Amino acid sequence: MEIRAGVRDDADGIAALHAESWRTAYAGIMPDAYLSGPLDDERLAVWRGRLDEPPRGAGLFVAVDGADLLGFAYLIPRPDGRLLLDNLHARPGRTGGGIGGGLLRHARAWAAAVHPGRTVYLEVLRANTRAVSFYERHGAVRTDERTCVFEQGFELPELEYSFT
Repeated sequence: MEIRAGVRDDADGIAALHAESWRTAYAGIMPDAYLSGPLDDERLAVWRGRLDEPPRGAGLFVAVDGADLLGFAYLIPRPDGRLLLDNLHARPGRTGGGIGGGLLRHARAWAAAVHPGRTVYLEVLRANTRAVSFYERHGAVRTDERTCVFEQGFELPELEYSFT
């Protein structure tokens, strides 16, 4: 497995993996109508937008094995001075093999080098217990909890975790 910076040509593959990951991880958590509906097109628009005009200071990393996209991580600076780990996904069926851990270590090392002194944090749905356990195993500490309001018309409890 190699981890490299994501590039514009990765957008379609990242979008497809992102949608597949959400359908797997959020089945029974997010509304079925949403997961089986416009998710592919939404993720494609998001990733093409992010890679056509990358936000200043953002970092995108992909884990690959040859031409196979195994996972990705995306960080973005927030107005409060912190860095949001907005996405960390390993291909469904390949989780538990070190892809996510490798991406997380790489993303945190990049953040420390490029944005020294900034806290890296993430938001995870409370019901996504597998992800919660993953982040806690990797040293994240719960720092807040709130309700996430999705523009698609639903709300779900989420937790905030930070790395110290």
